[in-house]
Amino acid sequence: MGAEQVLEGLRETDGGFCSGQALSRRLGVSRAQVWKHIESLRERGYAIEGEAGGGYRLTSIPDRLYASEVQRGLQTRELAQNLVYFEEIDSTNRFVFDEGRRGAPAGTTAIAESQSAGRGRLGRSFHSPAHLNLYTSILLRPALSTVEAPTLVHAAAVGCANAIAAFVPDPSHVEIKWPNDILLGGRKTCGILMESHAEATRLEFAVVGIGVNLNIDRNDFPDEFRSRATSLRSHTGKPIDRIPFARALFEALEASFDLHASGGFAAIRPAYEARFRMRGKSVRIADLGGAERDGRVLGIADDGSLRLGRADGREECVIAGDVTLSKEGAPHG
Repeated sequence: MGAEQVLEGLRETDGGFCSGQALSRRLGVSRAQVWKHIESLRERGYAIEGEAGGGYRLTSIPDRLYASEVQRGLQTRELAQNLVYFEEIDSTNRFVFDEGRRGAPAGTTAIAESQSAGRGRLGRSFHSPAHLNLYTSILLRPALSTVEAPTLVHAAAVGCANAIAAFVPDPSHVEIKWPNDILLGGRKTCGILMESHAEATRLEFAVVGIGVNLNIDRNDFPDEFRSRATSLRSHTGKPIDRIPFARALFEALEASFDLHASGGFAAIRPAYEARFRMRGKSVRIADLGGAERDGRVLGIADDGSLRLGRADGREECVIAGDVTLSKEGAPHG
């Protein structure tokens, strides 16, 4: 805590020097202890100049998603107000799920620079290089039945899409691929994974995990991802400042979750369908058991399921599944 107080004292000078004596008085500790806090901040990547007799000056902050940086100016009521930072963790979803079982409050959030066991849907591994992207998981405690719970993913998709759209020149390039991906220029830039815990027919809590490709170079993706994935930096040609993006993401997510809480999927449906461009496309859907069926997308049903037109003229509503677009709808290049 002392190091954070020193950091706040340095920020207040707005780029000027702050004497060690002033910092010592602020914390009620010795100047030797102030120096130790300064050194700990330097070890975390903060650039702090020291001048004999002149004190210390903060010259730059590190490209790290520290809680104190993300929360600085964050405009949310719950999301990320209780934020835990990890340099590396096996899975932010696993951590937040365990916190949920221990009774952690809604909005509890974990953010990690890298994950050693990050997972996507259907148990797929998730490519998680360090210090380039954003990996986060959020604890939600909405008053929902287990039947209603799946549409939380749609609310998360709207929030993620809105945040991404604010950081690209042309927001029309951002689209939602049912049920849990955000595409940028036709390529995946964000994935969402929801896990939940229920009591009887009521949802006790849900954990929404989100990975956003921000600054990774498209050419650095593993071979199996390269043709269908991108990042904001690769799309825009400019590096993305991850700290403002994290704030924007949490604020957009809370707004979307609040809207969902007020009226369910119907409340977020207009925003969802505004970025849903799968209607009319041929797709193949694999269910959790691996069974596949083909069809043409007719739209989104009232409960958030995917309306699928089959070759024999039947219509089917798909609640969950892994969707692959046919070649006519797949990205090129």
